[in-house]
Amino acid sequence: MIAKLKGLLDSTGIDHAIIDVGGVGYLVGASSRTLAALGPVGEAVTIHTEMLVSDDAIRLVGFARAEERDWYRLLTHVQGVGSRVALAILSALEPHDLHRAIAAGDKAMVARANGVGPKLAQRIVNELKDKIGAVATGGPIGMGGAVAMPTGSFAADALSALQNLGFKPAEASSAVAAAEEELGDGASLDALVRLALRKAAK
Repeated sequence: MIAKLKGLLDSTGIDHAIIDVGGVGYLVGASSRTLAALGPVGEAVTIHTEMLVSDDAIRLVGFARAEERDWYRLLTHVQGVGSRVALAILSALEPHDLHRAIAAGDKAMVARANGVGPKLAQRIVNELKDKIGAVATGGPIGMGGAVAMPTGSFAADALSALQNLGFKPAEASSAVAAAEEELGDGASLDALVRLALRKAAK
């Protein structure tokens, strides 16, 4: 599985970029937000990727941040949300705005994205509300009751690692945030994942 590409930005289109990695050009679908974050053609870029395998094609979808990739995975698990719709949502909303909208049950904000009608927006809110840890320790939703998202340089990768091992997003987020606080900013990814796993397993 291709999880990350590091190379030169060869070109961009409306919904994709081509990344030159050692002379091989990878076509990567992307949200407008990710495309804007990549910078000028010819510059070095690092992009997190999700590889989509179907009967007749293998495609890559790319993200400027691991957090955006994790949201893409959550969104595409909702019935009726394919890759194109998920990217439209991530083009319209920053991950933290999407988190806030779902936690608050704000289907109108989710419906701002192209191709998302009221019924689909409602389904997205309903299905993801419990998965994002909308309520942690008291307080109304959207008023400080949300799970603190880890913020360090390796936190998003550690969060993804725990989710890939089967932990719920809320559990993984809390464990990584706690491990990050205990270890400090200089912690390696390996140390962060190990400590987060111990905390999540308690």
